[in-house]
Amino acid sequence: MTNHTLDSPTFAVVFSDILAARERLRAIVPPTPIHTCSTIDALAGRSLVFKCEHLQKVGAFKFRGAWNAVSKLSDDVAARGVVTHSSGNHAQALALAARMRNIPAYIVMPKNAPAVKRAAVVGYGATVIDCEPTLAARESECARVQSETGATLIHPFDNADVIAGQGTALVELLEQSSDLDAVVTPVGGGGLLSGTCIAAAHLKSNLRVFGAEPLAADDAARSLRSGAWQPPTSPSTIADGLKTSLGELTWPIIRQQVERIITVTEPEIVAAMRLAWERAKLLIEPSSAVAIAAVLTPEVRDLSGLRRVGVILSGGNVDLDRLPWM
Repeated sequence: MTNHTLDSPTFAVVFSDILAARERLRAIVPPTPIHTCSTIDALAGRSLVFKCEHLQKVGAFKFRGAWNAVSKLSDDVAARGVVTHSSGNHAQALALAARMRNIPAYIVMPKNAPAVKRAAVVGYGATVIDCEPTLAARESECARVQSETGATLIHPFDNADVIAGQGTALVELLEQSSDLDAVVTPVGGGGLLSGTCIAAAHLKSNLRVFGAEPLAADDAARSLRSGAWQPPTSPSTIADGLKTSLGELTWPIIRQQVERIITVTEPEIVAAMRLAWERAKLLIEPSSAVAIAAVLTPEVRDLSGLRRVGVILSGGNVDLDRLPWM
């Protein structure tokens, strides 16, 4: 494994990028709140501090990265619009960011994307282009739209401005609760987790960073164990936001800075989501519930030195007609 420093030019993002993103966001959105729940604390065997990114604009942390990227575009480049491929939360975030800047947004979405997320993208005024639910189809259709329109690609996670924006969530969390021993975030493509790593290393170097991932989409966990990037193997999970694999920009940061990635089963995800709804009144989506499920596993309960743990709840966009326990 190559030994990098966090400000190494081999990394796409440095902490000053996150601070600059924080200033761009400060004028647009207030910090999301934190929340606690004594019932979940008792089950976890420690104090948990939930960072409520499901209360962010568009109902997900993704707005942070999308706004940072869109707001940095020059006027002439922005006028041609932005394009991305996404199953939902980044799609909504980019659509809203584009609307706020009054530029076109073209969103390539898999046909099986959650209806609630698709409706929101359309509601924000973006043009939705359907594709087959495969990464190859998403990328090829996105490239076609980009070629035809001249729009700028804002990748869901493998984009330096997006990563920097996502890192602002931990900056806020540590301002709200500075005495954390660790932080846990869900991981799909790794934008949130890698941004968290960069922020943690500069703000609190002894903060332990963990990722949480569905066992049915465990490429990040396998990659971290082996020390080499591992491809996904037909991910099939209720946590639709975590089906993507790590990116070229996110993986090197995660490889160096993440202590462990905890995997959880589908029943554990559903149970954690229901627990959050019923006992903490946190109306989160399955991808967020993966992080709660992780801190409730015996693997994490047995870790010593974790008195107070931050849990970043990534989003709350749920299809209310298809709740997983119905």
